Formats: sequence, structure tokens, C-alpha cells
Amino acid sequence: MTPRERVTAAINRRWPDRCPKEAGFTPALLEAFQRETGSGDPAAYFGMEPRSVGFRGPEEVADFSSYYRGLPEGAHVTSEYGTGAVPGTFYHFARYVFPLRNAASVADVERYPWPNITPEYRHAHLEAEVEALHAQDHFVDGFAGHVFETAWQLLGLERTLSGFIEEPDVVEAVLERITEDACFRARRLAEAGVDMLRTGDDVGMQDRLMMRPELWRRFLKPRLARVIASARRVRPDLPVWYHSDGDVTAIISDLIDVGVTVLNPVQPECMDLHMLRREYGSRLAFWGTIGTQTVMPFGTPEDVRRAVREMIDLFAPGLVLAPTHVLEPDVPWANVQAFFQAVEEQGRYA
Repeated sequence: MTPRERVTAAINRRWPDRCPKEAGFTPALLEAFQRETGSGDPAAYFGMEPRSVGFRGPEEVADFSSYYRGLPEGAHVTSEYGTGAVPGTFYHFARYVFPLRNAASVADVERYPWPNITPEYRHAHLEAEVEALHAQDHFVDGFAGHVFETAWQLLGLERTLSGFIEEPDVVEAVLERITEDACFRARRLAEAGVDMLRTGDDVGMQDRLMMRPELWRRFLKPRLARVIASARRVRPDLPVWYHSDGDVTAIISDLIDVGVTVLNPVQPECMDLHMLRREYGSRLAFWGTIGTQTVMPFGTPEDVRRAVREMIDLFAPGLVLAPTHVLEPDVPWANVQAFFQAVEEQGRYA
């Protein structure tokens, strides 16, 4: 099978010739990869099947200076939406700065210098990029963008969560503007011919949602449905991947209702994997499953190989194996090697 055929089979819960795989690297692990291998491309080196395309950045970022007065030295804008950061002292981590933290009304939200993602220079390249990757037999996906996460990175997490109750008009104004962008991205990615649409928002904690399920259903479910519908109007059978860290058991049926077909990252530390396979294995494929809170940083290479075997036994054929988050600096290089070697050795179905 080609990489494209392999991933397509897996996310449609059909048997590929072997289990597809993917992993992401934090800057410190990427440096370790480069030292150990002499390569600058983990996807090519390890034979990862998926490739991604996306919108280009703006030619210039709006002036957000009025939203950054009185902030600590070093605060700077890191997103075209105006989210900023103050650099930390530990690896790549930083503290967010929330530019809409003082917004008091819907009018304040409407006056905000929102980005414009519609100019052709930002997305006219998508068809050609997808075609070129398909010519190399790659599986191609594209990300529509976060909605909830982008919103709280503008307002602040505590304010967004409390705002669901205390000032829903302000929160909804922010969510609505971001949803419009996500719908546009989803439509253009579908038109460009991607093999799968990526969506998602981190709404799970270790053992529950960040919010009551009924609040997720009021504020976020309809907007996710609109994003997916925007793509499906172009491609009715387009697979849809949804990401949330943590335990999202309470809303899995809702995700399926709005059109999600692939669940990521499926954290074994947070969710009952046997229940997921039993209750949802006929309607969802699973992407991830290898714990980055446990086995990848703290296990031995043999533990990693055992986890790969267990996940294949549980979820195949509807499985793309991946660590459940980008590989953090404390993951031993031997465990990274063990993961990819184990998928190659144990993930061959034919």
C-alpha cells in the first residue's frame, strides 16, 4: 500500500498492510533527533505517512499595541489573532498574554483588529500543494483551526469559562468571529482535495471536561458542527479528525453526531480505552493512544514496545499510532527509537 492508501484504510476502519504512525517533536527533542540522526526531517526519516497543508500567514500583522500597554517587558505578539506571550525560563514554554482581557462589551469585540484569512495569497496555493503531495503518494490533511482555544487565548481561560455564565454575549461574539474563519478554512481545504480535515479544541481535563457538558453543547458543539458542515458541503464523505487532550468521554456521542470520524489523542491515562473500543469502535477510528504522561517519558524501551503491541491488539484496524502529545524534552531518545521500531516490527498486518 502507499502511505495515502494505508492511512485512508485505517481511518475508515479497514485493514491496511501495516499500522500508520505519526509523532511530533518539541524543539528540544527535535535537536536530539538532529544530533542522533543527522537528519532535519523526522517525518521522512521515520516514514510517517501523514502530511499537512495549511494557510499562509498574513503579509503583515495588525497593530495590537494598544492592547499591550502596561505589560511585562518581553511581552510580544505571537499570533495573527493578537495573542501574546512572555518568554519563560524553561525550554520553549511561555506565559500567554490575553489582548481582549479588558473587553467589556460586544462592541469592544467588534472593534478588535481581527485578521483577514480570505485573501487569495493566503490559500490559493493549497490545490497545488495537495496535488504535489498526492503525486508522492502521501496522505494529506489540513487543520481548520481552534475555536475555543483561540477564544480563551484572547479573553483568558478563567474569563472565558466564567463568561459562559456571566457574560455569554461577549464570549459568543469572540467565538463567532473565530468560527467564521474556521468555516472558511474548512471549506477551502475540502476544495483543495485534502484526505482528512483536522479540527479540535482542548476541552478535557485529566478526569472530566473543563466545563459542564451542557455548556459545551450550547457554546461549542453547534460551532464545530458548522465547521464540519462547511467542508462536507464540498466533500460529503470527507473524514474528520477531532483533537482534545484529556477525558472527553462525556461528549463522544456528540462528536459523532456532528460528523467526527477520527478521535485524537485518546490518552490512556485519562480514558477507558477498552470502553472506547467496545462502545465506539464501529463508528470511530483512533489516532494516538501512546501515553506521553507515562510510558514515553518514564517507561523503558521495552515498556514502549509493549504499549504499541497492546494498542494494536485493542484498536486495529482503525488505528493510527502516535504519542498522545508532542514528545517533550524529558522523553529519552531510546524510547523515541523504540516507538518507531515497534510500529515497524509489530504493526505489520500483511
